[in-house]
Amino acid sequence: MTDVDLPQPYDADSVLGFLRPRVVKGIERLDGRSYTRTVRLPAGPARIELDLGEATVAVRLWLSDPADQPAAMLRVRWSLDLDTDVAAVDAHLARDPRLAGSVAAHPGLRVPGHLDGFEVAVRAIVGQQISVAGARTIVGRIVDAYGEDLPCCIGGDDTAPDRLFPRPEVLADVDPGEFPMPRARGRALVAVAEAVASGAVVLERGVDRAVTRRELLALPGIGPWTADYIALRALGDPDVFLPGDLGVRHGLARMGLGQSAEEIARSWSPWRSYALMHVWQQLSAGPA
Repeated sequence: MTDVDLPQPYDADSVLGFLRPRVVKGIERLDGRSYTRTVRLPAGPARIELDLGEATVAVRLWLSDPADQPAAMLRVRWSLDLDTDVAAVDAHLARDPRLAGSVAAHPGLRVPGHLDGFEVAVRAIVGQQISVAGARTIVGRIVDAYGEDLPCCIGGDDTAPDRLFPRPEVLADVDPGEFPMPRARGRALVAVAEAVASGAVVLERGVDRAVTRRELLALPGIGPWTADYIALRALGDPDVFLPGDLGVRHGLARMGLGQSAEEIARSWSPWRSYALMHVWQQLSAGPA
C-alpha cells in the first residue's frame, strides 16, 4: 500500500459523488470512500483500490507484473486529477459571481479522469441521449457479454471486481445490431473500436487533443458532445464545455443562466472543464 498526498484543497466527496452513479458491476466497486476497479496496464491486467481520506489516498495495487507499478500510479494521478493547480482554477472561476458561490462551497473541485481512454469512449457513445443509470446498465451488459475474467493470480478479496472491460479489437468484430442499444449507436461503437484497435485513434494523455477531436468527429455517429466528453475524461483537457448536455442545461437554469451557454462559458476559459463540474454540481443541490 502507498499513501499519496491529496493536494489541498481537494473535494473528494464530489469525486466520489461523480463516480458512484456510474459504477459498473464486475469492473468497479465503490464502498464508502473506497473505490476498486480492474484495468489493463502495459504488462497485463491489474486491480487498483483507492481509499480516499481527507489528506491522502491509500493506493493498493494487485499487478500481473511489478514493472507496471509506475504506469498504475500515473493513471491513479490522472484519474483523481491530482496534478492541476486547482488554487489557480478556483481563483479564476471565483471572479465570476455566477460561479463564486459554488467555488466557495466546493473548493478544490476536480475533474474525475479515467484509467482507460477506450472505456471512456464506449461509455460516451452508450450515454448519448440517455440517463446515467440507463448507460450504466447497458455498459454492464457489454462487459458481461464481451469482457474477460481477471486472471486468478491477481489478488484481492472475494467481492472485488473480477472482470476486465472488453478489448477494442473484440468490440470491433461485433455486429452493431447485437449491442443492447440503437443500431446507429452500435455502428459508432464499432467504428471507435476499430479506430482504437488499429492505432488510427489514440485515446491517451499526451496526444494532440485538437487532432484527436477531428479524428473522432470523422467517425460515424460521433458528434461534438461525445468527442468533447472523451477529451474531458480520457485526454485530460482542462477547457471543455458541453453546452448541449441536458445536465448542463438544467444546471445553468438553476443558476439563472438558461441561454447563451457557450457565450457565458467563454469567460471561464481556460478552465471550462472545472466550470462544467460546478454547473453539474448544481444538480445535487436539492430541488430547484
